[in-house]
Amino acid sequence: MSTLFRHLPAVDQCLAALAADTVRIGKTAQPVLQGVPRPLVKDLVNSFLDLVREEIRAGAFSDAAQLSLTALYPRMLAFVRQGAKPRFRRVLNGTGVVVHTNMGRSLLAREAVAAVAEAAAHYSNLEFDLATGERGSRYSHVEALLCRLTGAEAALVVNNNAAAVLIVLDTLCKGREVIVSRGQLVEIGGSFRIPEVMAKSGCILREVGATNRTHLRDYEAAIGSETAALMKVHTSNFRQVGFVKEVPLGELKTLASTFGLPVIEDLGSGSLMRFEADGLPGEPSASEAIADGADVVTFSGDKVLGGPQAGIIVGRREFIERIKKNPLNRALRIDKLTVAALEATLRLYLDPELAKAGVPTLAMMTRPLSSLRAQASRLAGLLRKHLSASLDGRLDVAVRRGVSRVGGGAFPEADLPTELVALRLNEGSRLSIDGLRQALLATDPPLVGRVEDGAFCLDPRTLDISEHALVLDALRQALGDD
Repeated sequence: MSTLFRHLPAVDQCLAALAADTVRIGKTAQPVLQGVPRPLVKDLVNSFLDLVREEIRAGAFSDAAQLSLTALYPRMLAFVRQGAKPRFRRVLNGTGVVVHTNMGRSLLAREAVAAVAEAAAHYSNLEFDLATGERGSRYSHVEALLCRLTGAEAALVVNNNAAAVLIVLDTLCKGREVIVSRGQLVEIGGSFRIPEVMAKSGCILREVGATNRTHLRDYEAAIGSETAALMKVHTSNFRQVGFVKEVPLGELKTLASTFGLPVIEDLGSGSLMRFEADGLPGEPSASEAIADGADVVTFSGDKVLGGPQAGIIVGRREFIERIKKNPLNRALRIDKLTVAALEATLRLYLDPELAKAGVPTLAMMTRPLSSLRAQASRLAGLLRKHLSASLDGRLDVAVRRGVSRVGGGAFPEADLPTELVALRLNEGSRLSIDGLRQALLATDPPLVGRVEDGAFCLDPRTLDISEHALVLDALRQALGDD
């Protein structure tokens, strides 16, 4: 065994071989590890040699020739290439969950992507007033659009909706009571709980009503000298059915006005339009919340809105101006890339039909079943042609009915009809369905689907036609010769 260890190539030899290796791209030869920093390559080579040493100890090698640089090089190159990939990278979403929190939520419209690239590559007027040549406000680029689209008097944007709720409560309610229905004290993704966000803001939570039913009289009975606001919270993925009741926003506003109190509504995901015509249930839009009397409304930018991560605050000018002056605003503010993406997205909403076609989240949510059926048939045909034959009948590809989800806490009760491409491995395959699912996480790019009824399923709702070839390639990588 000690003799075998001595035949391992030196690190410098490995680095020199990798540096000298090239790959031809078109008519040009480029280094095979183009753009990979040398210190990272060195670390990966050391890790690879450590792995080989472990294999020697386990008895995996018996001949010194197997440990030569020539013999080890193909494995070493694959190991280094895999380890050199960025940790944060593209994923193919075949799950059918449109606003997938774990995969980055909403995709940006082409216009928003172009705006981000422009802002990233060049100087901009982020906080520079081109009319006066003096310092300006980064919020001016989106405030007028938000006011026009929601009917609000003023607007502000921070880095996410939890931050929006935090700064609103810190500004308007710190040290005083905020009255909230007990049935709305929910926990959202990542174990963030409304009561905890409220506690961090420095306000005092006053729960009213029962878990399933809250009446207007419950709010009225709780109002006292220490009350700062009444608050309504969207319950995200949580729903109660049966013997339930909550107070409509309009009635809450009438009560609050009697006592001179503001009403705050957290819409959670939030939206700028209605979707009943597309078969989705009714959810309040930001403009409806403003019309119904909410003094301050908060919602997310990267969920149903289909823009970048942001927490949008709209409402009455007197409250928004106070929030803008809160020192927390500096810590929670959005950067230039968010400003660029959000402005470009909001501009599309000036024409609702343009938004439905151009904002990927809206387009996927409202895609007709006939289109999904055609895409599923196309993808299934591609996989049958290039995979089923080569695997000699060990892979079945079928199209079957299924459901998609909006995700992101929006429309939690809504099943979106879809057509799934279902892959089933027959007897004789070396992989199980769960093994296939795991193998696809290691492909380039990774392909994520869902396992249902013993089959690996892909939903065309969240896979663009341009990605079908990548899906095929990922499956080839995962299945190999099976």
